[in-house]
Amino acid sequence: MGQDAYMEPFSNTYCDLYFALYCLLLGICSALRLTVPSHIIHGTAGQPLLLTVDYNFNTTASEIQIIWLFEKPQSIPKYLLGSVNQSVVPDLEYKHKFTLIPPNASLMINPLHVTDEGNYIVKVNIHGNGTISANQKIQVTVDVPVTKPVVQIEPSLGVVEYVGNMTLTCTVGKGTRVGYQWMKNGKPMHASSSYTFSSNNDTLFIVPVVKGDIGNYSCLATNPVSAMESEIITPIIFYGPYGLTVNSDKGLKVGEVFTVDIGEAILFDCSADSNPPNSYSWIRRADNTTRIIKYGPHLQVVSEKVTQRTIDYMCCAYNNVTGRRDETRFTVIITSVGLEKLAQKGKSLSSLAVITGISLFLILSMSLLFLWKRYQPHKAIQRKRRSRPGGDYRKTQTFSGHENAVDDFGIYEFITFPDPTGVPMVPSQSVSGSDFVQGQDLHSTVYEVIQHIPEQQQDHQ
Repeated sequence: MGQDAYMEPFSNTYCDLYFALYCLLLGICSALRLTVPSHIIHGTAGQPLLLTVDYNFNTTASEIQIIWLFEKPQSIPKYLLGSVNQSVVPDLEYKHKFTLIPPNASLMINPLHVTDEGNYIVKVNIHGNGTISANQKIQVTVDVPVTKPVVQIEPSLGVVEYVGNMTLTCTVGKGTRVGYQWMKNGKPMHASSSYTFSSNNDTLFIVPVVKGDIGNYSCLATNPVSAMESEIITPIIFYGPYGLTVNSDKGLKVGEVFTVDIGEAILFDCSADSNPPNSYSWIRRADNTTRIIKYGPHLQVVSEKVTQRTIDYMCCAYNNVTGRRDETRFTVIITSVGLEKLAQKGKSLSSLAVITGISLFLILSMSLLFLWKRYQPHKAIQRKRRSRPGGDYRKTQTFSGHENAVDDFGIYEFITFPDPTGVPMVPSQSVSGSDFVQGQDLHSTVYEVIQHIPEQQQDHQ
């Protein structure tokens, strides 16, 4: 309907009012005004319909004539009925269908059929000192109410995301001029990169299907006289696994590391979002070997029965419909420190702080042990060497490889013996040249020197 047609009822009303007011103020004319609630009325097939018309005039009238006509597009108007001073003269063809409702010029159509759709024209003539006339046109549409729509989905057994497409079709058993509106989770749907509609909107295409398309779909069927919504339908979409995680009922979790007290039995739970539900398997890595230890979403680890203090595990999730799988790795550390209890009692001490503190303690202990090994034994040997006579030192040096391990403790360097050519290889320090064994064709460490010298000294003796 164009803008001119839309403004026509308002233009006619304003013109009638203006004309009546003009005549009333100047007293030069007598006005007749017809009013109707609407120029377009929607009727329901099989139901009565009342076309309400009021008329007013401000002149003396001896006769009032009312005439109703009916016209279809591209046809000549037909006479329905008429009256003069409330004496009705109907067209005999329609006398049981159309009734004039006094005291106004209203018309009752009962019952209304689809063939009654068209334009109804009412004309009123007032005869007194002269004759004045006015008319109005009312457009009547007739519709059959829609029945409850039914939604069919293909494929009905489900579709795999990113692989298949889905089609939803909405049908009604009865109804004229039906319009369709697709709803998802109670909200109207609109065309997008994934959603497209047929020309009359009765079919919805989802291409391709993704997990986000899961929801409650329905179809709203409407026409000018009725509206019905279908039952909710939820398509079956296979997806996943997504968001695989491992959690436990005990222990201390920092990232992918679980710390548990020795003697505790900890239950791990592996879960991921998937349809249909995943199948799960648990894999343990120990001694450079990997093997499946259990199937199912739960795994119980009894720390007392575990020989290692650090164990690596992996949970695998597999969807046998989508063919997709996911896995997550985690480590279990068994300790006797009681980290879980410490973390529960110390409100201000976080899990990360506990792990960090223990790590720093271990690093510091290892550093102190290294420094002690680096300097303390060397100083003890130096003090013993200064306090002993040269002969005793020579004797100790000769036989210390087997008599006193404390004296053998220290920092040694690799040295080489003379090669067969007789060219000596001079050591940097620690062992003097007098201790070398002449003519020996080998390269050895200091440990080997200590091991062999006592035997050679015994031979000399």
